[in-house]
Amino acid sequence: MTAVSPQPGLDWHGEDVTIADVLDALNRVRHSFARAEAGEEGQPHPRSCVMTLVSVAPNSVEETRAILASTAIAKDHPSLSIVVRDEPRVRSGRIDASVMAHPIDQQNHPAACELVVLRVQGAAGAHLAGLVDPLLVSGVPVYLWWLSTPPFGSAELNDALRICDALVVDSSRFERPYNSFLALSDIALKSHPHMGLGDLQWERLSPWRETTAQFFAPASRRHLMNGVSEIGIDYAGEGRGNRIGAAMLAGWFASSLGWKLQRASGGGGGVMAAIYQAEGWRPVQFAFRSVPRSYVMPGEVSALRIAGTSAGQSFSLSIRRDPERARRPEDARFASLHPAGGEDDAANELAQRKAARHLGVVEQNRESLHHTSTGDSPGESLPARPKVLATERRRPDTSDVLLTMIDIGDAGTLRHVQRVPPEDEAAILQRVLFMGARNPVFNRSLIAAAELMRAI
Repeated sequence: MTAVSPQPGLDWHGEDVTIADVLDALNRVRHSFARAEAGEEGQPHPRSCVMTLVSVAPNSVEETRAILASTAIAKDHPSLSIVVRDEPRVRSGRIDASVMAHPIDQQNHPAACELVVLRVQGAAGAHLAGLVDPLLVSGVPVYLWWLSTPPFGSAELNDALRICDALVVDSSRFERPYNSFLALSDIALKSHPHMGLGDLQWERLSPWRETTAQFFAPASRRHLMNGVSEIGIDYAGEGRGNRIGAAMLAGWFASSLGWKLQRASGGGGGVMAAIYQAEGWRPVQFAFRSVPRSYVMPGEVSALRIAGTSAGQSFSLSIRRDPERARRPEDARFASLHPAGGEDDAANELAQRKAARHLGVVEQNRESLHHTSTGDSPGESLPARPKVLATERRRPDTSDVLLTMIDIGDAGTLRHVQRVPPEDEAAILQRVLFMGARNPVFNRSLIAAAELMRAI
């Protein structure tokens, strides 16, 4: 991610100021930026702004996260970013502010990043809408990104939602995940139909949903959806708050296929079971279990299993994250020269290409090299051509690997290994904002997942 750096004439800092002071400073900084970008003889360019992103952070660490993510998004989308650090426990009521307008160069095309940072102390933070509203740009969408746990049900949040087009959260960071998740689902049920809602944890589940959807995508497999009878989900961590990711996957299945929850129960050790009713009174059983993994954070999904029977044909789909695999015992003399750095297809393919080029050069010069090293005549007692083998040793940073195994009828097992490239927070947030934080599939899945969580 790209961080902004101070530039003379394009920055303003004030202590114990009013919002009117901040607005005046923002207008001055905009004018200075336009003149500096145009140069002495050029005309100021029209100002571009496609959205306003309001980020609410509880402390300095979260404030830095918000600034970095906002600046990274502004590389592709010129925008106004307002970062509010709310410190209600500080008794002295005051506002310290900073205003910056910096060019972020992308292929020699500068894009403006307007950044306003408000450090609000005391009771003033309870009036978030009043603080932000005067600074907003008319005619562009306003997104509210709450980096910690939003104060669900409070007047502060309700007022803020009235001036915003969408609320974006990360349910994996909720302090009280169970209660906060249920409150989030209440917003989906009761908010205005044009009010958007986004969750970064839902976006992180995309590889699981996409891999499952690809299994049922071929026309010859569509009928299998009507024969699903068992679904199992493994996740890390114990406690009902760590089941949110697994519950959202279950809610996605149920809301997409029209299943109705009949009953659910939770046991010790993170075990949970639920029975859904599919079309034709057909039961579908869900099983959740907590499986500790050293590389999986609490709340993350580590495995998904689907099984059933349709038209007299049994089938199963298994998706596992970072499965354990043994190393190959064959000799790999060139592995140290061309390490793959992982078992994923892309890493192995790159290593094999490098090794193939290396062996090509050796093959072209092997007679002269052999003559130089042994003194034998060219063409005599040449060594055997070595094999190109890809290493199966993985570094810790290649843990995001999904192993998919498919069994349909009497056919052999289909096995596919794919790497899920890591994404930073800015990339995930940008994908949520690109959809306008209006995803009816997410809303339906959220409501169904909350129904399941309440039934436990």
